[in-house]
Amino acid sequence: MTNPLLQTEGLPAFSDIRPEHVEPALKTVLAENRAIVDAVTSETAEASWETVVLPIELMDHRLARTWSPASHLNAVVNNAELRDVYNRCLPLLSDYQTEIGQNEALYHAYRRVAQRDNLDPVQRKVVEDALRDFRLSGVALDAADKERFREIMQRLSVLSARFEEHVLDATNAWSLHIRDAAELAGLPEANQARARAEAEQRDEDGWILTLDFPTFHAVMSQAENRQLREAFYRAWVTRASDQASASDSWDNAPVMDEIVLLRQEAARLVGLDSYAAYSLVPKMARDPAEVVAFLEKLAARSRPAAARDMAALEAFAGQTLEAWDVAFYAERLRRKTHAISDEELRPWFPVERVMAGLFQLVEKLFSIRVELLEDVQSWHDDVRYYRITDAAGSDRGGFYTDLYARAHKRGGAWMDDCIGRVDVCGRHVLPVAHLVCNFMPPVNGRPALLSHDEVLTLFHEFGHTLHHLLTRIGYPSVAGINGVAWDAVELPSQFMENFAWDRSVLKSMTGHFETDEPLPDDLLERLLGSRNFMSGMQMVRQLEFALFDFRLHSMDPPPQGEDILALLADVRHEVAVVPYPSFNRFANSFSHIFGGGYAAGYYSYKWAEVLSADAFSAFEENPDGLFGGDAGNRFLKEILEVGGSVDALTAFVNFRGREPKIDALLRHSGIGSEEQATAA
Repeated sequence: MTNPLLQTEGLPAFSDIRPEHVEPALKTVLAENRAIVDAVTSETAEASWETVVLPIELMDHRLARTWSPASHLNAVVNNAELRDVYNRCLPLLSDYQTEIGQNEALYHAYRRVAQRDNLDPVQRKVVEDALRDFRLSGVALDAADKERFREIMQRLSVLSARFEEHVLDATNAWSLHIRDAAELAGLPEANQARARAEAEQRDEDGWILTLDFPTFHAVMSQAENRQLREAFYRAWVTRASDQASASDSWDNAPVMDEIVLLRQEAARLVGLDSYAAYSLVPKMARDPAEVVAFLEKLAARSRPAAARDMAALEAFAGQTLEAWDVAFYAERLRRKTHAISDEELRPWFPVERVMAGLFQLVEKLFSIRVELLEDVQSWHDDVRYYRITDAAGSDRGGFYTDLYARAHKRGGAWMDDCIGRVDVCGRHVLPVAHLVCNFMPPVNGRPALLSHDEVLTLFHEFGHTLHHLLTRIGYPSVAGINGVAWDAVELPSQFMENFAWDRSVLKSMTGHFETDEPLPDDLLERLLGSRNFMSGMQMVRQLEFALFDFRLHSMDPPPQGEDILALLADVRHEVAVVPYPSFNRFANSFSHIFGGGYAAGYYSYKWAEVLSADAFSAFEENPDGLFGGDAGNRFLKEILEVGGSVDALTAFVNFRGREPKIDALLRHSGIGSEEQATAA
């Protein structure tokens, strides 16, 4: 029987993929790719774009096409068999990637191509990016150091996967059985119904609350039972740590220790002082000092506002607050100050109506149309598939949505590459994306109802999706999000969030789930008035994460064990306003930097937020409103369609007409402009 992971036409046959397909498919493609590299490097004297670069571009695309479905399934329908084969494949993939990156013959072939004067700007970007990556892979090292670099990369791939697994397992293992309804006071009806269903499924009485994010958030912000909030808070912030009640085998502390040591060693091997410096080589930021100065400047501007927020919260509560009290009293202060709450808003944001409004928005902005397709193979009944066409009626790609939380699915929200775009050598492949969230699923016949924060999350991930799908670049390594500086990759996602605060957009994407009536004007105005509620606290929370991450990866030697906790405590003392209990082990579940791609890069959320706020201000400045003029078309042409084929700063300047300024971010956050700060 044909291995579905070796299929190269159409969409992945998700319902046909089995764990036993993964390793044979990967080994087949890796062997074929090695043969291609041997052929390409056997005639380097005549190295050209057509004989060297294009074959490598196409083989990389084939590998991504094979591995992406397997990696995706491991994240969304994780089970023991799939996890086992996934982990067996990681060293194979890491060895291959390091082998290619350290192939001197291939490196010199690219250098010869770079010396040719017949490359267009996009081709030159492809070659220059490749040469940079060769250097970062240790192509110039001696044999012993190359082997050590290979060992490090292989081990890091295993450790990152292990970190994620520990977080997932610790999250899935925890639950709380409630038998007295009074203990659930304040918890929304939908959450209680879901907890009741969970208990029935386990053949238990009462209610069983699980540690998925929708439940955690509802408890922390709505539950009147302070002991319940404390129990959930403790469970959440001690996941995969020595403080957790679950298995000690899931403690991520030793995993973190080894990860930061190996990252530092890898950076040193290629001649850089720290992993932070190594991380910045392909990014917009020029050096670690620039990033630290940016974060510290933003923290200095934001902390006074955060302190005022916290003081107002404690004054409202009439007591000193613990960490598990903050979200609860913030929600009540929001109700008092703005006469609005998440639960009051949810009935007006049924997910299907929000999706329809989102699709109407991008049709206005970018002249594209989004259409649901039926009978597309997927991995779960909740999954939907959509096709995007442009104004001329041409297909531009498609995307899957997987929106609801469930067991054995990684937490959080993300967009990932399913298939990349190709338009070379007679091959035409349209891009496909995965858009994944963890919203509360439909319950008791009611549709899924979103909070406005969840609407922002959906818009954010759809921005990434558009970046991947609307590219016009045909070379896979710089198409869509590929080749985009990591500290600029959040620009389209955070840009899209701004539209979820626009009156006309909110009107178009809301309708009461029972009556379909649009969001009432008074409720709309109250929502808009709450935009900057506690924004100072939200800002310093993100800066806390970013400073901890960047300092962790800048220190030599890297901190270990208790010193990691001490570093986080120092950062919190500097910027945070919320008190943290001694048992807090946030770092042990900080998957962005230990399991994902944001190591020494979490700052990019704020860095790119400067870009996105400034980009959105170009729409705000339009006298004919957000949808007047040509700002949408220019954003499409200069940002989304160029993908990674243009330097990120150049792309921004091409759109905005100047370099970015921080003022729009401060204004949108309610903190004030740079000029106001100077005048003060």
